[in-house]
Amino acid sequence: MQIEVWSDFVCPFCYIGKRRLEQALEKFPQRDEVKVEFHSYELDPTTAKDQNKTIHEALAGKYGVSVDEAKKMNEGIGEQAKGVGLNFQFDTMVPTNTFDAHRLAHFAKTKGKDQEITERLLHGYFTEGKKLSDHGVLAALAVEVGLDRNEVLEVLQDEKAYADDVRYDENTAQQIGVRGVPFFVVNQKYAISGAQPVETFVGALEKVRQEEQAAPVLQDLSGGEDDAACVDGNCAIPNDQE
Repeated sequence: MQIEVWSDFVCPFCYIGKRRLEQALEKFPQRDEVKVEFHSYELDPTTAKDQNKTIHEALAGKYGVSVDEAKKMNEGIGEQAKGVGLNFQFDTMVPTNTFDAHRLAHFAKTKGKDQEITERLLHGYFTEGKKLSDHGVLAALAVEVGLDRNEVLEVLQDEKAYADDVRYDENTAQQIGVRGVPFFVVNQKYAISGAQPVETFVGALEKVRQEEQAAPVLQDLSGGEDDAACVDGNCAIPNDQE
């Protein structure tokens, strides 16, 4: 079974949704047969690397609310995060552009470290206040998951490196109708939008598993009763050939 996930590293519900999916997989007996693959999606590609704003101020400006209202919104999200064991530190989060972080993730995938770097980037942003557009920060996080610092810096300093991979993911998202993240696609057949409850993911896993195990049912597309065929040793002759 394949689960594809479109997400961004500064999307709180992407981290919450990731954890809920993982908790659902823990309850799924065939979890070792499930492959999860992450794809790039930027919530706002126009976001500047350097904003000099707190996450509360950025959110207030985006939604046209006061900073106090933005703080209350973030508190509500933080409570949801706690429900899945995550510790969101909104006061230290650094709003920034995530394009380079996505390029790093694609590089990590070539080294078999995409799962590890995805978790490390999310944790770095939401819990540790890491600036995910800073090449030094990205390289340090990459080293923690087993990547070579010099190779990572070489990739990050080349603006074209893995840029097409990020754009390909984003174009694919547009083609399949992704309007927000997280967005999960199971076996290229079923879509789950948003950080749904664990039970929703469990139900989807079980449904797809049942379909995979079911014997295929053939549909008869024969043209009619006059088709030539041999049955039990006897061959019928079509009427138009008598």
